[in-house]
Amino acid sequence: MNTQGIRKRVFEIISKAEDGDRASEVFDWTIMTLIAVSIVSIILESFADINARYHSVFRVLEIITVAVFTIEYLLRIWTADLLYPKVKHPRLKYIFSFMALIDLLAILPFYLPFFSADLRFLRMMRLFRLFRLLRVFKLGRYMDALQVIVDVIRTSGPQLLMSVVICFFVMLFSAIIMYTVENPEQPEQFPNVISALWWAMCTLTTVGYGDVYLITAVGKFFASVISLVGIGIIAIPTGIIAAGFSQVIGREKRIREGKGLREEDRIENMDTEELLGLQARIVKRLSDEGFYDRTE
Repeated sequence: MNTQGIRKRVFEIISKAEDGDRASEVFDWTIMTLIAVSIVSIILESFADINARYHSVFRVLEIITVAVFTIEYLLRIWTADLLYPKVKHPRLKYIFSFMALIDLLAILPFYLPFFSADLRFLRMMRLFRLFRLLRVFKLGRYMDALQVIVDVIRTSGPQLLMSVVICFFVMLFSAIIMYTVENPEQPEQFPNVISALWWAMCTLTTVGYGDVYLITAVGKFFASVISLVGIGIIAIPTGIIAAGFSQVIGREKRIREGKGLREEDRIENMDTEELLGLQARIVKRLSDEGFYDRTE
């Protein structure tokens, strides 16, 4: 098998496993297991006594997981031209894709200390250890349920963005009202609009910590109205996401059952992973019938 054949096989293995591809299934389960082990070790490290006793074990696990994730990241860059065959610079496109950035941020905290001798900077880089939690998002490549959530967010993105903008302006408007009404009576609690914004956020999200409360009759009246508005405002993204789930799941069901869509429409509605799976099945079928040679 030549270099192109090896790269094609590597691409098939690191992509989502197809039925019967044992090597790809083993790879997927290995990555998912390492992600789970990594997250569990992060949790256990937060216990001082456990971390003191098993620090060396956690360190070895971290080295192993980072090594595997680094190899996976490099292999995905190496095979990026198969993922984006019509793109002029496929490797650059992959490097700046969302999942590639997640992969990079997941391993970056391990390597950063090797590039700095400034102890003060090293203490600041402890914050980058939080990026290790991003490894859980790598599961999206291997779990259909997470992929559905990604599709819903992608499909409903503009509507969700608009709902967030509406929520922000409602909070800002509420903060300005509360500052105007409450500042003369309790300037220490509402010294400016930004401080009032904290109260508005807690009220609109119905959290209500109680650390900042109103004492004027006018303020309480507006707070009652704002609380009722908050219930409706928070419900907007929920409705959008629910509608998105219904749309995506219905589309997936129609595609699987082949109902309500022509063949070209079903292909048009497939995402990248589904198209790659279809390509793999076509190549396998042609290979079985002697029309395609994997070694070419």
